[in-house]
Amino acid sequence: MKISIIICVILSFSIQSFSQEYSILSYNVENLFDVDDAPASNDEEFTPAGDRHWTHKRFRQKITNISKVILNSNGWTPPALVALCEIENRYVLNQLLTETPLQSFPYKIIHKDSPDQRGIDVALIYNENEFYPLEYKYTPIRLSEDSVLDSREILYVSGIVRNTDTLHLFANHWPSRYSGIMESQPKRNLAAQTLRNEVTALQKKYHNPKIIIVGDFNDQPTDESVKDYLEALATSGENQQINKNSLYNLSSSWVNKEPGTIKYQSQWSVFDQVIVSGSLLHSENGLSTKADWAEIIRLPFLLENDERYGGQKPTRTYNGFRYNGGFSDHLPVLVKLQTEN
Repeated sequence: MKISIIICVILSFSIQSFSQEYSILSYNVENLFDVDDAPASNDEEFTPAGDRHWTHKRFRQKITNISKVILNSNGWTPPALVALCEIENRYVLNQLLTETPLQSFPYKIIHKDSPDQRGIDVALIYNENEFYPLEYKYTPIRLSEDSVLDSREILYVSGIVRNTDTLHLFANHWPSRYSGIMESQPKRNLAAQTLRNEVTALQKKYHNPKIIIVGDFNDQPTDESVKDYLEALATSGENQQINKNSLYNLSSSWVNKEPGTIKYQSQWSVFDQVIVSGSLLHSENGLSTKADWAEIIRLPFLLENDERYGGQKPTRTYNGFRYNGGFSDHLPVLVKLQTEN
């Protein structure tokens, strides 16, 4: 009896050692600006004299709130990679990592200023003990050979996960719907086609590269930019036939459910998504994931009662121009991976 127990303990330990979990968070943090007026950007409202009366105190509260989300998004272990949308510059990222509880973790930054009119960027922070970057680049969305869309560029990062396998990650923040859904749709279609071209080039360069695509797409998994231009297929369960070179949208099952990732009036939408290559869903070794390993993070403090439209809504930093001291108009999304040693 004692020998059996010992054997079970040894086997259990061996399995845990053999298989390790690894998580990636994607979060649109909504207007993480410093308090200074940048002459080249339309950021005047986020200054002490601006319409939102943005102060150092409010900025400190904002980065503390973001750190709280990151640290609580994956149980006891913070995510190894965090893709962030709507950050103004490298300074706000440095403050996030050095002036909040995140300072206890070895996070490093990948960032570049984008051509966005408001000066907001896409960035990545990574735990250097768990991820070793090999390469990164930012791809602009081109209207023509000589003309670039004044929107966020697509961030591509490749790196080694825990010395076991190579991961290729694309972080996105596609053009908004601010000018109208139909009027702005061609811009998101162009962003999707740009990303599709990058994925195709990657798959030609490497044999079955393991790809994760995250970010705020400003479209849902069922919209034409994601479905037709990016060619991200809906996931339909364990018996689905998986093609290693196809893309699969792990967020497709979230559509028409509450909460989504963002709410406008009474309507929830799934703008923040996790898309993976079939090589990650059908992997014999190294990194792998499953169709149900992506989720919307619904931490209680991220939601508040919606007095006007009913149900709940994200706890934002501002409700209109009234300071609310919250987090973001988006809920973050997380995907878990497994590494086999």
